[in-house]
Amino acid sequence: MSKVKRRRRGTAIVETERGILLTAGRPGKPFILPGGGAKRGESRFVAALRELTEETGLLPYSARVIFNHKGKIRPTNSGKHKYQDYHTVCVVQASGIPRAGGGDAKRLGYYSPRCDTWISKTTKEIIERYYDWKKNEALSHDVLIFDEDDEGSDDVDENDVEDEE
Repeated sequence: MSKVKRRRRGTAIVETERGILLTAGRPGKPFILPGGGAKRGESRFVAALRELTEETGLLPYSARVIFNHKGKIRPTNSGKHKYQDYHTVCVVQASGIPRAGGGDAKRLGYYSPRCDTWISKTTKEIIERYYDWKKNEALSHDVLIFDEDDEGSDDVDENDVEDEE
């Protein structure tokens, strides 16, 4: 049995009005999130941004690592080796109009809940984790807002309050 090769990958999530941006190669291949392998000496974060630009023409202006995702062990196309992807997943805001560009990105697509876009299993796992992260971010943000701005309460000068007995 051959050793499992570890692939370092950067993955970008870009939400648009149409849904989460996806790329695909030739017809008959599922859509995946923009991203790709990190070059030697390149971080997976930088790889995600570079690949996003190469594949879609978009220019990132804000990005944040939200989690790491370890893919399942899979055989290569030849079946001679096995590999496992280690993704650094980033949520990215970018400018421009997405266009299928270089590398394996020959087509663009969009994902939203209950759509019928064919996506890879790993892309599905990452998107599900992203929606969980997004929900938790919103909940934690709501709590902070509530704590900072208690609607309906008035600020009272400490000198105007009598001590309870």
